[in-house]
Formats: sequence, structure tokens, C-alpha cells
Amino acid sequence: MRVWGDGPRAVLALHCSLAHSGAWAGLAGHLKGVTLTAPDLPGHGSAPDWDGRTELHGLATRDALAVAEALVCVDLIGHSFGATVALRMALERPELIRSLVLIEPVLFAAARAAGDPAFAAFRAGHLGFAEALSAGRFPEAAAMFHAVWGGGGALQDLPARQRQYIVDRIPLVGAQDDVLLGDAAGLLTYMRLESLGIPVLLMEGAQSPPIIDAIQGELARRLSQVSRVVVPGAGHMVPITHPAEVAAAVQGFWATSQP
Repeated sequence: MRVWGDGPRAVLALHCSLAHSGAWAGLAGHLKGVTLTAPDLPGHGSAPDWDGRTELHGLATRDALAVAEALVCVDLIGHSFGATVALRMALERPELIRSLVLIEPVLFAAARAAGDPAFAAFRAGHLGFAEALSAGRFPEAAAMFHAVWGGGGALQDLPARQRQYIVDRIPLVGAQDDVLLGDAAGLLTYMRLESLGIPVLLMEGAQSPPIIDAIQGELARRLSQVSRVVVPGAGHMVPITHPAEVAAAVQGFWATSQP
């Protein structure tokens, strides 16, 4: 777990798959008046390895809720997989969450539920990744995943240590499918999103995969207190590549939703 700042606003931030808590360093440097706490999610960073059996999304949710309970009441930020965990936390324990920022949440089931054609295109590409993963071709699966969801470069261009970190953890991505594609956690259950009485900011990069726009559109349609920001020139890794822009949008959101 990493902590930045000593301001009065308690912020809890959940990183994306194949990253670690340090991914929030850039954003933390641009946020004012906050104490930002970022845990390593299961299987990432210094957190214990995933046991390969426990439902990963639920485990991540329970671990993050324990941190939120210790902080009492937080402004919650999540990116990608971490954003889906953040949404689940808000739905399960809304009394712990003051506001919610979902950056590029990869809840693919939302696009499927909306009947958006972007889901079919995403699913077709995902099948190749899933096949490589199930066959144990982890470097190939990692390269395919990074090509879509990484920072825009090729996996082979990353430093060897970072590349190996991603390859070693690529099975964690497949372990998320039941929730992210199949909505096994019931996040999209009838009227569940609509009942969430927490201000929500949806953020995405303008150059992100089309499936993100489809997901955000469905979430925006269903959430009752929601605003949406698109960061020009950014892709899926927007909180890392554009921390100043993200920080400005987040602090503007806090100022208007929770003075």
C-alpha cells in the first residue's frame, strides 16, 4: 500500500490489471488537499499471490472495502479493472463512499446489455486472447492484451522486468471474465445502478477502444447522479499518461458534487 499527501480529503484509488499501487504516483502529485491511499490489488505489486481458486473480483472488492472501512469515508477512484471493483464497492457499501470516479471501467457486460455493436467486435478480439491464455501461451496473450489496453507501444519494447511482470500476471486477466463479461457479481441487475445515491464521474480517453464508449454510455444512462469527461489525446492509460488533466477534472467534480 502506498500513501501520498496529508490533506483533509481521504481518497482511495484502485489500479488497473497488471499494474500496482505506484501507478497513482503521477495523479497524486497533481491532486491538492488530499491523502491518497492506494493498495496493491490481489496478485499485484506486494500483495499476496492469487491462489487461482478464489473469485478474484470478489477478493479484490473485499480487500479494498477493508481499506475503505479503516478510512471511514472516502472519495473512491478506480481505473479499468480497479474501476469495476470501485463500482462494486459503492453498490455493496455506499455508506463508505462519498463520491465515485470511474476511469475507463472495463465492465464489458454493460456494452453487451446495451446491445452496442462494439461488444461483438470486442468479443471477437477477446476470443483470440482467451485461446492463447487457456493454452498457456502467456507471452503471446500478454502481447495481445498490451496491444489493446497498454500505453500504445508493443510489449516487447518495455523494459525486461516490466515485461516479465505483465507476463507473469496475465492469468489474472482471464480470471476476471465471469464478472466483467458475464456480470457474475450482478452489477447490472435491474435498478441496482439506478438506486446508487452517490455522485459519479465517468472518465475516458478520446482514443480508447470503442468498447469503452459503449460501456460509459450505458453506465451514464443508468446512473442517477452522473457526469462524464473525455480527455482529448488520451487512451486507456489516461490516469498515467495525462495525470494533470485527470486531476483537474476530478477536483472540479469534487468541488461541484461534494463541496
